[in-house]
Amino acid sequence: MALGEFRLFQFKSREKREKEEQEYALWAFPYGDLQRENLTALMRGLKPKEPIPILLTSFLTCKEIYESTLEKSESSENAIDKLLNEIKRYNQLIRPKEMPMYLALVLADADLDEMCEYPPLEVIMAKIQELEGMKTKSSWKW
Repeated sequence: MALGEFRLFQFKSREKREKEEQEYALWAFPYGDLQRENLTALMRGLKPKEPIPILLTSFLTCKEIYESTLEKSESSENAIDKLLNEIKRYNQLIRPKEMPMYLALVLADADLDEMCEYPPLEVIMAKIQELEGMKTKSSWKW
């Protein structure tokens, strides 16, 4: 890889950096602070001892991978299968055993509307169980 690919010496104006941060925040939480607050409350219910920044980083990584695989897939199910194969490369960031949790949260987030009402914790936990069951039916491993 050439040094330029790392963008070590790429300087951006404060305005450009702020604009990029705003665009990212809009992508991550299109419904704003309420969405983020509701998601973090749900995450606290699933992983009460895990720091929220770590949970959010893993969630956003999973969300980005899901959206990119969804663009290349014919269906949501196909995207999930591709995501589960793709996510192996990120096992340093997302613990393999937690992958079903993040995917369940991403799927719930994808169905969100402006009311920002995530499914109850029990529904998310059931989806996690369903996704964990998929690993025995598929070629990918956690």
